[in-house]
Amino acid sequence: MARRSPLQTPRALRTRLDQRHRRLTTTREVREAVVSLAGLLGRPVRHQRGEEIGRLIDVVARFSGDQAYPPATGLVVRVGRRKVFLDAGLVEHLGHDEITLRSARVDLRDFARRPGELLLARDVLDHQLVDVDGVQVIRAADLYLAPANGRIRLVGVDTSAQTLLRRLGPAHLRVRPTPERVIDWAAVQPFSGPEASVRLRISHEGLQRLRPGELADLLEDLGRQAQQELLEALRPEEAADALEEMDPEELESLLRGAAPDKAAVLVASMETDEAVEALRDLAHPEREELLEHMPVARAAELTSLLGYEEDTAGGIMTTLLAVVPLSATAEEVRERLRSLADHRGEIDAAAVVDDDGFLAGDVGLFDLALADDAVTMGSLLVDEEPLTVLPTASIPEVAAQLIEARRSSVLVVENDRPIGRILADDLVDALLPERGRLHFPRLLQ
Repeated sequence: MARRSPLQTPRALRTRLDQRHRRLTTTREVREAVVSLAGLLGRPVRHQRGEEIGRLIDVVARFSGDQAYPPATGLVVRVGRRKVFLDAGLVEHLGHDEITLRSARVDLRDFARRPGELLLARDVLDHQLVDVDGVQVIRAADLYLAPANGRIRLVGVDTSAQTLLRRLGPAHLRVRPTPERVIDWAAVQPFSGPEASVRLRISHEGLQRLRPGELADLLEDLGRQAQQELLEALRPEEAADALEEMDPEELESLLRGAAPDKAAVLVASMETDEAVEALRDLAHPEREELLEHMPVARAAELTSLLGYEEDTAGGIMTTLLAVVPLSATAEEVRERLRSLADHRGEIDAAAVVDDDGFLAGDVGLFDLALADDAVTMGSLLVDEEPLTVLPTASIPEVAAQLIEARRSSVLVVENDRPIGRILADDLVDALLPERGRLHFPRLLQ
């Protein structure tokens, strides 16, 4: 499983910086009005004439895919022994030490969570979040509210140890938040609490632009529940790409923690060689359970590959091949390759076969790109024999073949028919079983 650096291109960095400049916490009015949620908890809620109604327990916010800054929908206030709900529209002033309502007449209703709502203190504060700008898992030491666009909104999060110490210290020593240290909420991907009916913001542009290696970093750092929510927010092919980048032990743990039907979908969406490797790491009963939840054809394919020894060519090959006949034209083959564009990293040549399916040669993509449209694959074959190994060949044998021929891949053949291909990077993975993705310093932390 190749590991990629999360370093960004200059263009990507400029895009992220531009997005930051457009965010709410860069607005002067919002910065000056930022209020600490942790600092408000336990503080008095007063009505218009200044009399105390109760003490703040929590703030309710509604999360949805089209809201970068979730609006507060209400307050949970302790009045005597009751927990009551006050609509956020009643709030006249959101202060650092208290909340003032616009009316002395309030409807004190018992609190009940509604679909799409989170309790900020209970479900978000001190929980794991994803900073999609810094590409890191963070923990919310404090959350920040501010009036914006006509509503009280969740606008930022603080993750610093100093903030945590401020919260734990005596109330009279607590200081007001410093906006310069606030991560803008638009750069944050939240996860729901166990009782909340809130989904990840699937349309979140930051999450969608992360590369597989970056998503793998996040998955490895998240807790089990947050891992599953992140995976469910991604398309199957995106999730599979991320799993292929994970550390084998982390991937094994993730699959064991997922429901078998969901784990089966993820593994079935992975590249064939990566899927086989993931299945090998599971105990036999777990492996069989996942295969039972897969489509029959896919399960049969993976089962056949699991029959090869792990340290052989058959055990590390990918069965994704571009197999074309001698009579196919370069234009026809290029069209075939377009249908395999999602697997470009697994294909570096087209295996050419005769009418009986026997291997005739191997044409590299560079030669294919330079060929005239009407040229047949038979005409592109050179005199030298294609580089091949049997599925029973050992890993050192495969390595020796590649080194001697100075090729980027080798075909695996059985009865002179191509059944798989081993790319150079797959061979490196096999030779370095203790591999792990290098974590380069991130530029936006």
